[in-house]
Amino acid sequence: MESLKPVVQGVAVQLVISRTYTLSMGLSLRYETTDPYVVRAAFFTDTDEPVEWVLGRDLLADGLRGSAGCGDVRVWSAVGRGDQAMYIVLGSPAGTALLEVPVEDVKSFLENTEAVVPRGTESGHIDWDLELANLFAKG
Repeated sequence: MESLKPVVQGVAVQLVISRTYTLSMGLSLRYETTDPYVVRAAFFTDTDEPVEWVLGRDLLADGLRGSAGCGDVRVWSAVGRGDQAMYIVLGSPAGTALLEVPVEDVKSFLENTEAVVPRGTESGHIDWDLELANLFAKG
């Protein structure tokens, strides 16, 4: 399988604390052709290590057009209401975070990922022999 250079983009996001208070954070979005269905989102806070979440690429794309996701991860765009942001809610046993992300940054990132792996062609980028070998090795 070919392994193309990953698509990486830094984004300035806002952690929404209340209606009137937000905290700026850095976000690094990373897409690897070897794992074509997911986007790795690393959030940089005051700690030494970033907090990483694995998000479905389709979930982010669907969130640009409307509300998507359920449970631990929900995404929606506010552009139709005159806002230029999309919102991501991440939930865990430690709590819930509401993030405001510039919609144009997510849109350009996804366009860059689709230039290397068009949506709908992801399965052709998976090394199925390796996946099966890993599955049987764990069994």
